[in-house]
Amino acid sequence: MSSSPPPAVRPVFTGLGVLSAFGRGLAPLAAATGEGRPGFAEVTRFDVGRRTTRTAALLPDPPRLADAVLDAVADACGQAGLPGGRGALDDTPLLLALHSDLRTGEVAGAVAEGVSALGLAGVTRVYTGACVAAATAVADAAALVVAGRYPRVLVAAGHLVEPGVFAAFDAGRALARDGELRPFSDGRTGTVLGDAAVAVVVEADTAAERRGAVPLARLAGWGRSGDAHHVCRPRPDGEGVVRAARAALTRAGVALAEVGYVNANGTGSPMSDLAEARALREVFGEGLDRLPVSSSKSVHGHALEASALLELAVTIATLDGARLPVNAGWLGPDPEIDLNLVLSGPRPDRPRYALSLNSAFGGANTALLVAAA
Repeated sequence: MSSSPPPAVRPVFTGLGVLSAFGRGLAPLAAATGEGRPGFAEVTRFDVGRRTTRTAALLPDPPRLADAVLDAVADACGQAGLPGGRGALDDTPLLLALHSDLRTGEVAGAVAEGVSALGLAGVTRVYTGACVAAATAVADAAALVVAGRYPRVLVAAGHLVEPGVFAAFDAGRALARDGELRPFSDGRTGTVLGDAAVAVVVEADTAAERRGAVPLARLAGWGRSGDAHHVCRPRPDGEGVVRAARAALTRAGVALAEVGYVNANGTGSPMSDLAEARALREVFGEGLDRLPVSSSKSVHGHALEASALLELAVTIATLDGARLPVNAGWLGPDPEIDLNLVLSGPRPDRPRYALSLNSAFGGANTALLVAAA
C-alpha cells in the first residue's frame, strides 16, 4: 500500500456527546455493545399493531429531536472544554445530519436557535444523504481543519424512530421479521431501527494542544465513494466499500496489518452483509482471517442518518476499552461469509487503529479510520 506523508495538521476528537437507547453518555452505550446486550423492545411510542416488525431501540422518555441534538452538542462542547456564552464559538461551524422529510427545516432551525446559547453562530450545513450523512459530515469537518479553514468543527446528528419511517421500512421488507438485527448471521432477515443523537468536536491537533485539550482519539483517515449500482440494492462485490476503505487507509498511510478492529456497516440485510463481507476480503486479503469484525448496530439499532456518528462513538470507545463490540443476534455461520466475528465478550483487544464503515441507498459508502490519541 502506498503511504501519504502525514499532514502538518491532524484532526482529533476532543468532545463527544451521545444519547442512545441505553441513556446519556458513551459509557452505557460502550458497556452494552461490549456485552452484546441489544436494546430492542416493543415499540409503544406509536401503534405498530399492523406492522410485521414491532421492535426498535428507543430512548426512554425521548425529548423532541432538536432538544436531543442540543443535549448531545452541549455534552460534546462541555467535554471538549470549549467556552460558552453567545458569540464565544463564532469560528466553529456546525454540520448537522438529519433525515430528509417535511420537518427537516423545522428541526434544523430549532437546533440553530438553541446552539446560539452555547456560543455557536448556527447551523452551517445540513446533511441528508441517508445512512452515510453523518460520516460525510465528519469527513468534511476533517478536511476543513486540515486545510486550516477552521480550528475546529462541530458535527451533530439525530434520528428518532417515527411512525412514517417505521411504516416505510416495514412495507419495504427492510426490517427484521423476528425483531432482531443479526449481522452476517445465518437466518438474518433485516435491520431494526434505533434512536440516536450524537455530537463530536473535530479539532486541529495544534489548536487542541494550544488550549490544553486532551484528545479522545484521532481521525487518521477517511474515504468516500459512490458506485451508483442501484437505488437500494448494494453492488454484489462491494466495490464501492473497497474504494472507500482503501482511500481511508491510504490517506492515513496505515498498513493493513495495523488495523485491529472493523465496526462494519452490518445492517442484517442478506444482500448488504454479503457484499460488505466480500469487500472486506478484497481489502484485507488473508489478513481478514485474524481481523476482529462486528456490527454495533446489532445492539443499538440502525439510526439512519445518525448511524455513522453513533458507530463512530462506539469505535472510539474500543481504542480505550477492554472490550470489542459483540456481533449480537448470532444464530450460526452463513456459508458465504467468512469473517472473524466478535461473538462473545469481553475480548481484551485494544486496537491501535479501528475502521468504521457505512453504506447507504444509492450506492454511497464511507470509511472512517480512527487511531488512539
